[in-house]
Amino acid sequence: MPQVFPFRAVQFTSGPDLSTVVAPPYDVLDVKGKEQLLGRSAANIVGVDLPHVPPKELGPASSYEAAGHQFRQMIESGKLARRGNPAIFAYRQTFEFEGGTHQRCGMAATVDAVAFGTRDGGGILPHEETFSGPKEDRLALMNATKAQLSPIFGLHADESGAATKLVRSVMASRKPDLTARMDYDKVLHEVWVIEDEATIGAYQKALAGEDIFIADGHHRYNTQLNYLKQLEGKGAVGADHPARKCMMVLIGMSDPGLVIGPTHRVLGGMKGYSLEAFRASAAGQLKFKAVAGDANALNAALKASKAENSIGLYDFATKQGFVVTPVNADPLAQQFSSKPREWRTLDVAVIQYLIVEGICQPKLNGGEPVKWAFPHSVAEVLEIAKGSETGAGGGKGFVPQVALIVKPTPLGAVRAVSRANELMPQKSTFFYPKLATGLFVNLLE
Repeated sequence: MPQVFPFRAVQFTSGPDLSTVVAPPYDVLDVKGKEQLLGRSAANIVGVDLPHVPPKELGPASSYEAAGHQFRQMIESGKLARRGNPAIFAYRQTFEFEGGTHQRCGMAATVDAVAFGTRDGGGILPHEETFSGPKEDRLALMNATKAQLSPIFGLHADESGAATKLVRSVMASRKPDLTARMDYDKVLHEVWVIEDEATIGAYQKALAGEDIFIADGHHRYNTQLNYLKQLEGKGAVGADHPARKCMMVLIGMSDPGLVIGPTHRVLGGMKGYSLEAFRASAAGQLKFKAVAGDANALNAALKASKAENSIGLYDFATKQGFVVTPVNADPLAQQFSSKPREWRTLDVAVIQYLIVEGICQPKLNGGEPVKWAFPHSVAEVLEIAKGSETGAGGGKGFVPQVALIVKPTPLGAVRAVSRANELMPQKSTFFYPKLATGLFVNLLE
């Protein structure tokens, strides 16, 4: 792994309870969500972190200029202040997931911002593809603020469990220094500040030689690499320049609180789509098993299915649901023979290349790209079906036609695909819950 470093974080000075000033990451919020956060406090970090909605594309230059001005004003007024001493931060999230209470524990630190790929001593590995629009949006914001506002979520193997044990021992030793609970997800966020060299050194040793797998934040990590490249294009950037360090929350794969949720697909805007036309176009490629009831009943049937590549298909017009499976085992083997089987049999790869690019796009949409939304719950799927805009997409200009309900991507598949230097399709994983934005900020100047 690239070396781990303590850093002088910029943090809110309003006290130990930061509930009113932190926010979810930019990419899960819509206009209403932003307004609700600012309604709790005009100083909420969302006012800086989400200057343009939706953030899936570059917004007007004035919005980013305003965000940069607001960020500097918050520092000048004392609402935000930079720590006097470098630190790392133990970070715990307590949350409910599928009927149980979980606690996910990790450490916030900075690491060398290096290009993706394997390397001696450990590299930084992506696991899914990215879109260009969000990277343009984030780069404009980074240029305006000269700061990394939210941490990247990184995973490391931690097969010995040493890092997880150290992180949890810090948490067991004393009460947290900072807490926050947002209305957005009801998650309890707790932070322990660590400045002593012995603990920092022990943590660095525990992570020595390990790869970092990007769990969430591919667009933002790419943005920091682009920002650094931009600086280098303007002149020499010293080895100790702050932009060479990227803030991450690092979580061991051995942590018992690590869970993955699904990222479903809603497809729309297809000129020739109907359920009947889709079934006819998929003949010989997909098997259909009808499921009585609504989309929630379909999701329950999907969870009970043991067949590989079981995918729920819910047609909005007829309100009919099916569990669909490929006719052929390893259905992408011929098209992608050079890729590992772990990649070819991902549900999200089957959706992308067999269903969307193999059936919907050429046969139901005249060869044109299909429009997508990426909700994380069946409830959000149904909101998008009604025409609502959510953090996952939908809303004006989007005509939802069919939902593809999926199971969560297994953690083992993330590891296998990343180590094979392959990328999953966009939005393949959803590590729940999201990290909070505003607990710590990393200055890049």
